[in-house]
Amino acid sequence: MRKALERSVRAGHPWLYRDALEPFDAQPGAVVRVTGKSGAFLGRGLADEGPIAVRVFTTVDEALDSALFARRIAAAFALRARVVPGDTDAYRLLHGEGDRLPGVVCDRYGAHAVLKLDGEAACAWQPQLTEWVRGPLAELGVESLLVRAGRKRSQTVTLAWGTAPPPELVVSEYGMRLSTSLWHGQKTGLFLDHRESRRRVREIASGLRVLNLYGYTGGFSVAAGLGGASHVTTVDSAAPALAHAEHSWSHNDLPQQRHATHAADVPELLSELASQAQRYELVVADPPNFAPSESARAAALESYAALHAAVFTVLASGGYYLAASCSSHVSQREFHASLREGERRARRSTQVLERWSAPADHPRLVAFPEGDYLKVALMRVQ
Repeated sequence: MRKALERSVRAGHPWLYRDALEPFDAQPGAVVRVTGKSGAFLGRGLADEGPIAVRVFTTVDEALDSALFARRIAAAFALRARVVPGDTDAYRLLHGEGDRLPGVVCDRYGAHAVLKLDGEAACAWQPQLTEWVRGPLAELGVESLLVRAGRKRSQTVTLAWGTAPPPELVVSEYGMRLSTSLWHGQKTGLFLDHRESRRRVREIASGLRVLNLYGYTGGFSVAAGLGGASHVTTVDSAAPALAHAEHSWSHNDLPQQRHATHAADVPELLSELASQAQRYELVVADPPNFAPSESARAAALESYAALHAAVFTVLASGGYYLAASCSSHVSQREFHASLREGERRARRSTQVLERWSAPADHPRLVAFPEGDYLKVALMRVQ
């Protein structure tokens, strides 16, 4: 192991890549001891499959057992009790690497919770994990737990314990009612990391004509509606997501005539709107991950620049643009460079009003920059 890698482990980085280690044989989920070239102890973690060979849980020579998990879970729940705002019952309780529980995510949705496991190591510990969170969740009033394992099309969703949540669930965020499906929705049901982004939209939307691109279940749309937007259009390629957006709009008693949904491809729609000289005073664009791997980063930066340019074309003078990236392979600097490039292509002049990341229930380790994946910028066209 290289000295630089040893320093990284000691500092608290939770991933060890396979190509940086001496070959070893261990089943996913097996507890492994990590040592430096000299044989000195560096950490203890779980063996995994794929490029990430070991998920490091501790740099202290301690047992990786139920007591360690109990301490980490208790500390994570205590943090949420302090930082989650009122009138909110949908938020993240366990944030994987950020809570020093690599591969383990748990989100609360009112009386239900979802445990999302990333990697074969975490999946191997599924029976223990579902029981270790049971008591702490029950103290919050959570009555059931779903488990999501695997990725994308291979993902499975199973009921670990309790009574299954309904096909449609309505939760509260700053008092805003949001509809979702814990069985079929993306992530664990909602994009909970955009809670503060939605709050900001609600604060500035009064009287504005709003276009919500990649709108999913319409959280930004409802926030704009509750903020007094004159009209909101929600765009997504998935009709089921748009149905949830319409339900959320209704659950908040907002006038139906102030909301429209479009199942459409975003670049094509933006081109059509530009040709029709359509203009909006607020556009939100939170696209899917354009760079799921490092090899896709260059293409992703071009996609971001093209998206920004198209958005600037349909923004009215004085209008606002909330732009977001969820890709860990695109840095803050690169994302904001794509905004500058989009501005240049559209020949618009903009002001950056604010920049932010995920909220406090999504903590990031200083030693793990990959965990600081979300980038949000609020801009104004001059």
